[in-house]
Amino acid sequence: MPSTNHEYNNVFDYRHPLYIGGWRRNVAYIDEDFIHDNLDEPHMKRKITILNQYPEIKRLYGYDTITIDIAIAGVLVQMTAAYTFGRWLISWNLTMFIVSFLLGGTMTQIYSIIIHETTHCLAARTEFQNRIVGLIANIALPVPISMSFRRHHLKHHAFQGVEEIDPDLPSEWEKKFGCSTVFKLLWLFFYPIIYPIRNISMFKELELWEHINFCFTLLTDIIIYHYCGYRGFLYLLMSLWFGFSIHPVAARYIQEHYTFDDGQETYSYYGRLNKIFMNIGYHNEHHDFTNVPWTRLPEIHKIASEYYENLAYHTSWLMVHWNFVMQRQFGLQSRVKRSFKAHKRGRKMLKNLKKALI
Repeated sequence: MPSTNHEYNNVFDYRHPLYIGGWRRNVAYIDEDFIHDNLDEPHMKRKITILNQYPEIKRLYGYDTITIDIAIAGVLVQMTAAYTFGRWLISWNLTMFIVSFLLGGTMTQIYSIIIHETTHCLAARTEFQNRIVGLIANIALPVPISMSFRRHHLKHHAFQGVEEIDPDLPSEWEKKFGCSTVFKLLWLFFYPIIYPIRNISMFKELELWEHINFCFTLLTDIIIYHYCGYRGFLYLLMSLWFGFSIHPVAARYIQEHYTFDDGQETYSYYGRLNKIFMNIGYHNEHHDFTNVPWTRLPEIHKIASEYYENLAYHTSWLMVHWNFVMQRQFGLQSRVKRSFKAHKRGRKMLKNLKKALI
């Protein structure tokens, strides 16, 4: 267990070294608002603390081009399925429905993880190359996602939990869904349109690469529709909807930052499905070290195990969904937010932390 010297904590950041806050998680049917924190997010300081003890982690920085191979193979899989249901199995409606959930939803999650890797420039050497890989992964997603996700996600990392800046925080109108099972199920089911509406309301003007993404996706959609027909295109739309809504792996959107414990705002998932879904469950490790590709995230956990194993974590995405939906204590307000002023206040401690660790 890392040291917890109280004098050190008071001078710098009382959360050191695990950076667990002093707040209590809220109870959704009692507390209507998010949990308020008066300091910055925990990851940058924990990164500095861990690197001071384990500088060899820096050797894990870089990128892994295996992500490109997975992107190309994944697109081929979905294109084959779309062509099959669009031109061959034209009367297999129930089968298409089932396959769009099982295979299509799974592939949709894999594409989103690939796009996530390219967002952090972990799939290729240059930013331009990573953007191209992101566009490739977007081919089987019939809506332009890659470049908008890049902008919004980087903002989330830089300002985690900061009100009116972090696009990952549910909006005020989303919180009105309440904590009932029915409303939470509806929120999960319609998440594929709720998330983009939330982001559009925060970032109204598109950037150049988002326009490029729109034109690229429009072109690929036309080609797909021409060769696979409307049923093939419908299969891709259903796959996207299932993948981002009620698919078991979509529980990671709850797992990552919804508060299941006191003082902790980011959670990892250490279940077996990490092997299939590119270690996306290692979320604390990723937030601490955003320049480490997915293939090396388990090595961070192994090297600095005393930090991560002393944090609360999940082992089942199915149970994440079940607990969030069925237990009234959890709701869309089960998140941590901070003001920009609180974020800056916490960041001012970084200089003292670095000096202390020299």
